[in-house]
Amino acid sequence: MSRKPQPLKSIGSLLLVGAGKMGGAMLDGWIARGLNLKKLVVIEPQPGKAVQALTRRGLKLNPKGKPVEAAAIVIAVKPQSAPAALPPLRPYVGKTTLVLSIMAGRTIGFLEQSLAPGTAIVRAMPNTPASIGRGISVAVANAKVSARQHKLAGDLLAAIGKVEWAGDETLMDAVTALSGSGPAYIFLLAEAMTKAGIATGLPADLAARLARETVAGSGELLHRSELDAATLRQNVTSPGGTTAAALEVLMGPGGFEELLTRAIAAATRRSRELAG
Repeated sequence: MSRKPQPLKSIGSLLLVGAGKMGGAMLDGWIARGLNLKKLVVIEPQPGKAVQALTRRGLKLNPKGKPVEAAAIVIAVKPQSAPAALPPLRPYVGKTTLVLSIMAGRTIGFLEQSLAPGTAIVRAMPNTPASIGRGISVAVANAKVSARQHKLAGDLLAAIGKVEWAGDETLMDAVTALSGSGPAYIFLLAEAMTKAGIATGLPADLAARLARETVAGSGELLHRSELDAATLRQNVTSPGGTTAAALEVLMGPGGFEELLTRAIAAATRRSRELAG
């Protein structure tokens, strides 16, 4: 269940490992929520200018001294980098440290084997709208996560959008397929609408603008409305009208719903394969 984001002023020491697109988005969200940069350490071999500039405000970047135990460690490196990136983090993990991983496909079991025994771990899957604070993350915790750490993980993730919790880690493959990969499906929809508009005779630039604004505006309407998607669709559809003619194709045999079901099933299978 999602909840209102909380200020992060009293979060304690925080270590961010990986400040790429998603890690950077989280960093921006934390700063907007009032995080004290003097309590933040970032490990990033190729830091961008924005991260480097934050060192002037107190952020510690790639420190060389003895590691200090952190209240929370957020792992935002690419999954293929995990085997090399995780072992050096062990000195930062104390008895009360929360480890929050947003690496796709890397299971809690993998993280437990790579870090100290008994580590409190939350695995989460955000998506790319996190870059504008409109992401959706699904998180699952191991048995070592306390109520306080559960709240802390939720607050860290809420800085980039809404948060849902799953009680079963096996759901994360389907989560990855639906919301993790989902933005690509929406962008493909806009791309396909543009091409279809061009095929019916619209100028390419006009078709692109119409598709972009239609997808964006409809998404915002869905976001703001209390009605479900099916009801909003029905409200646009007049019997015997143009929308009904299009939906007859899209909702017919082999149509949109069937294709998406197959696509998300394929992505779920691939997520399981990558997780081993």
